[in-house]
Amino acid sequence: MSTQSSIITPELLASAYTYEQYVALSNELLAQSRTTSEAPSYNTPEILGYAKLNIHRMNRLDKLTALTTELKAALAGIAEPWTWLVLTESWCGDAAQSIPVLHHMAEQSPQVSIRFLLRDKNPDLINAYLTNGGKSIPKLICVRTTDLKELGSWGPRPAQLQVLFTEWQNKMPFPELAEKLQRWYNDDRTQAIQREFLELITAWRAIR
Repeated sequence: MSTQSSIITPELLASAYTYEQYVALSNELLAQSRTTSEAPSYNTPEILGYAKLNIHRMNRLDKLTALTTELKAALAGIAEPWTWLVLTESWCGDAAQSIPVLHHMAEQSPQVSIRFLLRDKNPDLINAYLTNGGKSIPKLICVRTTDLKELGSWGPRPAQLQVLFTEWQNKMPFPELAEKLQRWYNDDRTQAIQREFLELITAWRAIR
């Protein structure tokens, strides 16, 4: 059963970025040697290097993402307006791998509007959608646009990879972990996230 979110308001949605605005902001800040986060720990030379890679990954996925026929059909079958609100930051590698795919999905349905908010500027929202107690991103929340009733959420990464991430994260330094995650995404070619959203969209469409 859907519930009405007291955190997601019309005012919050009005403040959110479109995909194009989010990409432009990420590029603009990177040109200033900054990420979308103001925290010093997310603006080190190492993190800025990841942010630069993320821009390239998003550009690549923008060009190469091809949705499956089944997913396109599910998106076409959405009969009421939805808003997908995504919490993200430009330094996040998982976000760079998922956001372009989510954008492609939203473009397939006139009923889906996708918007983006920065995690660190929206603590109340991310604290309501923690993953194993952590503020992991990206995090997508699907609400019915007409009444802002929550239909469900997704993130921060495909379930299969989340299991591997939990296994890997305390066993290796971050650069090695980031490389393994990137290799998984490259090998998967967006298929896992597409399968998951096919199931989610089917379930969300059944909610009244």
